[in-house]
Amino acid sequence: MRLRDRVCIVTGASRGLGKQIADRFWREGASLFLVGRDATALNSLAESLRGTGHSLQRLVVFTSDLSVLGAAPELMSRVAAEFDGVTALVNNAAIVGPIGPIWENNFAFWEETIRVNLLAPAALCALVIPMMQKQGYGKIVNLSGGGATGPRPYFSAYATAKVGLVRLTEVLAHETRSMHIDVNCIAPGVMATGMLEQIKAAGPDRAGTNEFAQVQQHSGDSTEGMERAVKLTEFLVSEDSDGISGRLISAIWDPWEGLSSRRELLDATDIFTLRRIVPKDRGLDWGLD
Repeated sequence: MRLRDRVCIVTGASRGLGKQIADRFWREGASLFLVGRDATALNSLAESLRGTGHSLQRLVVFTSDLSVLGAAPELMSRVAAEFDGVTALVNNAAIVGPIGPIWENNFAFWEETIRVNLLAPAALCALVIPMMQKQGYGKIVNLSGGGATGPRPYFSAYATAKVGLVRLTEVLAHETRSMHIDVNCIAPGVMATGMLEQIKAAGPDRAGTNEFAQVQQHSGDSTEGMERAVKLTEFLVSEDSDGISGRLISAIWDPWEGLSSRRELLDATDIFTLRRIVPKDRGLDWGLD
């Protein structure tokens, strides 16, 4: 069991990718602290998992709305009461937020999207890192998404939060470099989840014709993409990825299976990071005179 004796927090675990991550981690021997807004769905998941693990595994579910101020401290207080330590935090919970031009968005909903997708993960990182530092080891995996590496029109709140999460990942990787804590971000790719259904419901006029076309193309066909995202999350939580930190890795497009043998190369380069493009990067010699 690849994750045996590891304690993992997974947010957004009641459905979609989070549910699949929880199922995989449990089968790989991890003890789990599962977080979600839907108590019924969480309890149903826990019931399906219990009885299939080994004798030392523990599973705790915690219903929480991460858009609420103070949710993160309450969550981590419960974690501390249930477990002696935490090996991994997977910040998976997210909402798509308002769809359409920013000037037509409900701005209270815009702010809620930033809280759920960026501020809550940041708060959980801030609370879990001291615990990991004390035990001398830890893994943090943040789930990014479309809009983090390029413009995503009509999804301004979601894109802004996700690019912030990627930069937060890079910053935390530097701040925890001496603590044996690895912090990475995943671009999971397009998957047939509840988010896609919301985009489909918004239609091409609100979501944009390109976005809507992608949704139509991937609806109902998510098995391979979901599986690779789950496997990459497992890899980044396992000891196989020790020393890999501060990276945004695509589950679909990047050759992450071979990264274990390329730790030193990654550490010496800016591969899988966000950087500003300057003229010389495109073969241009622009003077300033």
